[in-house]
Amino acid sequence: MKRVAAWLLAGIVTLGMAVPAGAGQGLALDGPPPPVPPAVISRDASGRATIRAVRLTTPIRIDGALDEPIYTMVPPITDFIQQEPAGGEPATEKTELWVAFDEDNMYVLFRCWETDASRLVANEMRRDGPNMWQGNDLVAVSFDTFLDRRNSFNFVMNALGGRTDGQVTNERQWNGDWNAVWQARSGRFDGGWTAEAAIPFKSLRYQPGSAQTWGFNAFRTNRWKNEISYITRVPAARGQSALYQGSVSATLIGVEVPSGASALDIKPYAISDLRTDRPSAISNKLSADVGVDVKYGVTQNLTADLTYNTDFAQVEADEQQVNLTRFSLFFPEKRDFFLENQGTFAFGGIAAGGTVPSDSDLPIMFYSRRIGLTDGHQVPIVAGARVTGRVGRYSVGAIDMQTDTDQQVRSTNFSVVRLKRDLFRRSSVGLLLTGRSVTQSGIGANGVYGIDGTFGFYENLSVNTYWARSRTDGRTGKDTSFRTQLDYAGDRYGVQLEHLVVGDDFNPEVGFVRRHDMRRSTGLFRFSPRPSGMPSVRRFFYQGSLDYIENGSGRLETREANGEAAIEFQNSDRLSVTVLNSYEFLPRPFSIAPAVTLPIGEYHFNNVRVQMNLGQRRKISGNFAVDRGSFYNGNRTAFSVSRGRLNAGSRLSLEPTYSLNVVDLDEGSFTNQLAGSRVTYTVTPQMFASSLLQYNSSSNVVSVNARLRWEYRPGSEFFVVYNESRDTLARRFPDLAGRALIIKINRLFRP
Repeated sequence: MKRVAAWLLAGIVTLGMAVPAGAGQGLALDGPPPPVPPAVISRDASGRATIRAVRLTTPIRIDGALDEPIYTMVPPITDFIQQEPAGGEPATEKTELWVAFDEDNMYVLFRCWETDASRLVANEMRRDGPNMWQGNDLVAVSFDTFLDRRNSFNFVMNALGGRTDGQVTNERQWNGDWNAVWQARSGRFDGGWTAEAAIPFKSLRYQPGSAQTWGFNAFRTNRWKNEISYITRVPAARGQSALYQGSVSATLIGVEVPSGASALDIKPYAISDLRTDRPSAISNKLSADVGVDVKYGVTQNLTADLTYNTDFAQVEADEQQVNLTRFSLFFPEKRDFFLENQGTFAFGGIAAGGTVPSDSDLPIMFYSRRIGLTDGHQVPIVAGARVTGRVGRYSVGAIDMQTDTDQQVRSTNFSVVRLKRDLFRRSSVGLLLTGRSVTQSGIGANGVYGIDGTFGFYENLSVNTYWARSRTDGRTGKDTSFRTQLDYAGDRYGVQLEHLVVGDDFNPEVGFVRRHDMRRSTGLFRFSPRPSGMPSVRRFFYQGSLDYIENGSGRLETREANGEAAIEFQNSDRLSVTVLNSYEFLPRPFSIAPAVTLPIGEYHFNNVRVQMNLGQRRKISGNFAVDRGSFYNGNRTAFSVSRGRLNAGSRLSLEPTYSLNVVDLDEGSFTNQLAGSRVTYTVTPQMFASSLLQYNSSSNVVSVNARLRWEYRPGSEFFVVYNESRDTLARRFPDLAGRALIIKINRLFRP
């Protein structure tokens, strides 16, 4: 598998360099004719648009002031169209947008008018803040730089200068952990607020050739009205995520990208830490290290990333979870090197790395946390390489990583190759190969190969399918998995039908499988009408689903019927009631808690959940839920607060979480508590300090992860991290289990 990966990697690079200028131009002009200067936008009756980018002779000063000549000499793009709440109607607040470029940057420039500026919602200043998307007035743009109408780069700004960015794959999969080098500033004026952004061409990847035609869209969210408006007419069902839907975006013409040397980013780092680990008898051990990451533009549309002596010490700790099932927990990837271009490796309509629900049974063929992490223990990564990009209608990706020998594992090579070919407007077929030179057991090797297809029909209908097979030394059972899913995601109606099979020996060791040896059939139906005579209600939501899971021999193991009724209010609050009827067969004893083990057998139980979601624009927001019902052969009462947030001004926020499970079974009773809070203070959009405090009664550990992040210049960062954990069952509570003080600095060089 390693040889195959190296061969394909060389082929991908050669193919990318061999594509002539002008290849991969994607679709032809899709929309109305180009605007006639001085006009910058033309529209047709269907709501499509063609936009002309304006060339500048002098750079724009990014300060939010909107005082350069372009604002008086070039007419703005305006007349945004509502997507919510009155789809297709003109926006109720005026938005002005300019799109421009010079030799080095793309510029997006907004003036947002407000009839009542006192109601402007702006409470998240830090970059990639979790409250940006749902709790703030926003403007955002997407650049479909390959004009494939399905993949894009996205940039988001709010009225405080807070910003976030992300990559979109196949119109659906959002990777918000991609961080580009770009500048953004916001400002205020008597009638509203402004935003200016400069995005270097070096931060983007695009088609060969100087003259470019891109897909483009922009939206604005007016939070106090809960109104979303776009340049083009977009589907009502998508909300803010319609920004991802390249098939309905505008066409951007007139962009001219710079010629010359390929982009090169060199980012060395230095780190020092002071550690104490009581179980390993380490006390105040001082160490230091250096490493480097390199990003090289092989061509305008292919990028190579190289890493040596990779370090992830600055990554925030995992949020702990409660597990009352007999299956493994899923934790998302948070390490930057694996997050960038993550969507390239999505397989079978399933996102790679970190966006599936924690209780999903869908296998993930490439789960990057297998690299450099074993049972929560960090394994040193010696070096690695990745190539990703576009070659005509093909998306390509390859990863090769080498980990070092550790006390717990042998040195291991990991390889992944992805090739996907676009079909028609919204469809694709692809191939994925993964390899691991040493299995988790330390004996033999492991590899997986599979084919997949995603097919989009009309506006809301899609089919996702895959077939995959694993090869593991010493395992000869049923080693295949396949899935077929039909998904109709309309605004008023939704339907999902799915059949999933996972063999008992299907073993992707560079992936994640929560549940082996199963055949699952799923059906879901949703009805979500929008009442016209109830001003306070945006829509009602009724949904029913049935999961039916058998093992490989045909024995029913799980049957779950779920019904939900909900009200979505115009102010973004949501109230729901969910009824769950479950059947579970335990094929072996299940230790659900210390000293509590459920025996083999059949169990029937029911549950009712009432949940209130307070919209994130509020000063106090979050999801509050109460569960009550039977549970296996007893009863369970639960209370939880998730995604909680208290906005104490524009700089300080508290994000508490809490869950309580009180379980009474024939075999015994137990109480499980998980409590935590993230406290964040933002100094500027480029600097913040945060602390994540957690307590888990299951593991009897109190932990804290405190981080200071300062982007002291674009793309260059300084971190101070403090980690500490204490044992709550120790004789002298709280007894120290371990702690570490880490200081890390990196510097971006762009020759």
